[in-house]
Amino acid sequence: MSVLTALGREPESVETTATGRSAVWAALRRDKAAMCGLVLVTLAMAVAAFAPWIAGINNDDPFTYHSDALAGDGSPRGSFGGASGQHWFGVEPLTGRDLYAIVVYGARTSILVGLSATILAVSIGVLVGSSAALFGGWYDRVISRATDVLLGFPSLIFMIALGAFAPRAIPRSVLIVAVIGLFGWPGIARVIRSQSLSLMQRNYVSASRAMGAGPWHVLRKHLLPNLAGTIIVFATITIPANIGAEAALSFLGLGVPPPTPAWGRTIGTAVAWIATDPWYLLAPACALFLVTFAFILLGDGLRDALDPRLGGS
Repeated sequence: MSVLTALGREPESVETTATGRSAVWAALRRDKAAMCGLVLVTLAMAVAAFAPWIAGINNDDPFTYHSDALAGDGSPRGSFGGASGQHWFGVEPLTGRDLYAIVVYGARTSILVGLSATILAVSIGVLVGSSAALFGGWYDRVISRATDVLLGFPSLIFMIALGAFAPRAIPRSVLIVAVIGLFGWPGIARVIRSQSLSLMQRNYVSASRAMGAGPWHVLRKHLLPNLAGTIIVFATITIPANIGAEAALSFLGLGVPPPTPAWGRTIGTAVAWIATDPWYLLAPACALFLVTFAFILLGDGLRDALDPRLGGS
């Protein structure tokens, strides 16, 4: 019998077992708000993945101009923003583009950017935070100070400046993902470092290191499996924040360039028409709210299910 087997695993590793996963899923199923969030997130993902087919249900797309749907002043003809059997959500002022198709395609842009930025931020945060706990010493001190500086840095101002002066040759979607992701890791790194330091004091980790296990073995076999719950919850809660950040940058005109649909830019354009066509603002604003709210509900439910102190309630 090995030393690790004799010592046994600490409670933190229970999430990595089949029984632990079943318990988490059972707790999540009992949380009606979390399940509602899961359903909405799944639907939003499906809309983003199959946007061309879903937008094409009414035989339209977000790039075709319909001048016949506009009045002489550029506003939509008819009530409710020009809503009709052909244009379910109405049309965009001045262009006559189908608003339903714009919202559907906008889901692809906003969710893809939010997910990609979250993956980048979480990956950097987990690597930096766990390695700081593993190596300690001067490396930990440097990482901690750098994290504190970035946490206090006015990231939005830098994002705006970078978006305004970055070369046009760089795809705006790539630039937004990079900027949001590179400024999003410090908070994750701080939490991961704290939990990693706690895990490093556990008997099974101490025994593994005493037997000659290297830092990367400890990271792969002991830290990451026990940090999985924290990483999942952090990622789920970070996604809506990053979707909102993309929408804010698009609102300011620094997001993906037109005519690529984006919820933030559509909302920014709709503000100018709020007095004459308030329905133009309703569809993208509701879509943005529902998706971010769904991720928040799911993240809260996962946090409660994975936190043993809450009893999975």
